[in-house]
Amino acid sequence: MSIPVSKNEIVTAEIVGLTHEGEGVGRVNGFTLFVRGALPGERVQAKVLKVKKQYGYAKMLEILEASPDRVSPPCEIFNQCGGCQLQHMSYEAQLRWKRQHVVDNLQRIGKLQIAGGEEQSGVIVHDTLGMHDPWRYRNKAQVPVGMSGSSWGQTHPKGARKEERGTADVGELIAGFYAQGSHRIIDMESCLIQDERNDEVVRLVKQIGRRLGITAYDEQSGRGLLRHVVARTGYISGEMMIVLVTNGQRIPQVEQWIESIRAELPAVTSIVQNVNKKNTNVIFGDETRVLWGNEVIYDELDGIRFAISARSFYQVNPQQTVALYRKAVEYAGLTGNENVIDAYCGIGTISLFLARQAGHVYGVEIVPEAIEDAKQNAELNQIDNTTFEAGPAEVVIPRWKQEGNKPDVIVVDPPRKGCDSELLETILAMQPERVVYVSCNPSTLARDLRVLEDGGYRTVEVQPVDMFPWTVHVESVALLVRKFVGGTV
Repeated sequence: MSIPVSKNEIVTAEIVGLTHEGEGVGRVNGFTLFVRGALPGERVQAKVLKVKKQYGYAKMLEILEASPDRVSPPCEIFNQCGGCQLQHMSYEAQLRWKRQHVVDNLQRIGKLQIAGGEEQSGVIVHDTLGMHDPWRYRNKAQVPVGMSGSSWGQTHPKGARKEERGTADVGELIAGFYAQGSHRIIDMESCLIQDERNDEVVRLVKQIGRRLGITAYDEQSGRGLLRHVVARTGYISGEMMIVLVTNGQRIPQVEQWIESIRAELPAVTSIVQNVNKKNTNVIFGDETRVLWGNEVIYDELDGIRFAISARSFYQVNPQQTVALYRKAVEYAGLTGNENVIDAYCGIGTISLFLARQAGHVYGVEIVPEAIEDAKQNAELNQIDNTTFEAGPAEVVIPRWKQEGNKPDVIVVDPPRKGCDSELLETILAMQPERVVYVSCNPSTLARDLRVLEDGGYRTVEVQPVDMFPWTVHVESVALLVRKFVGGTV
């Protein structure tokens, strides 16, 4: 069978769907072309960029028939920046697409039957929980820093000491998000999904760095000082933390940094340095030290107070986090007597929500610092019916089982890769009445639900939650119940 398109050809494509990355799925004589910026229901003119056996990529040139869901992106750099993927799509359409994205994965990967229409049985997938105001929701900015003008190698001779040489002769600091599919930084002054106070931090750090002649880290040469600026803002408390991630121990004129930040941003209560000398795209290094102020900032979720350090994992959308965790607690069906295990518990956020209605909650997390945070957060809220332990969930939970810990409910909130297979086997062996699965990746959610279904559980319902408006990401929380003998619930 011959491929009906060729590279550089101008074609007309009918857009029939969106990929999980937000690209339009186009059809040209039965052949699939992925077209960035195109929406389902549209007819577009596009230039073919790359052709493979089963599919190709094309650049949209003109919209011949626009979707009724198309809107004008309010962000000036939307077409350059890779931070958002769906600003050209109405918010209502995004919520519908995210639900369908979850449904498609549950059917295709999980082989699950979805209730709806004439089909009465099957998994209930609710409408996506959206936001009343889906802008300015992020409480944390992690912004890479670069240099304008000359490259680092031209600015500094090879003999310069990369840790100690922290000032530049030409060029100036820029900071923003990476262009889609690259490590090219798009300089920005404002991000419409960031808390405005985080924008102020990034602008201020750039200004101070430029004034002091500070260099930015260069990935290719390994030279330069400032790698990332991280800003965290307490949604309820208003407290702010600034983290300067550097490629060395010494920050030139550090007292002027601190003095300028404090003068411009009185809400800042913590200024921290993180040292990362490794040639890696991981943001944080192992060494963190306080330059001024407190080691943590405080914030609240649904009346529970949390201490947040520079490297703590803390959900970036506090309003939707409360909606997500309330749904997880509802699905847990707690009466005040249950033993609950919270796998991948982090700093104890879900654990403490659960503990208000459970008999006892056991949390496990592989990061020791997070477990220390979880213990402190329980103490901070005078919640004493929790036990936290550091280690891999697939190791710690089987040991708890051997020690006689029989949970009524197990809650999992794994990373994007989903649950470890050994943990799933342990859940099946422990046979809790309910499993509540909080997921940030519909494909691994569907895969793991299939394993649990085959092991004797039934997926009752799934609630998608829009944690990251204007992006392709969708969180979900699923309720599974154990089948009784005979296969009925």
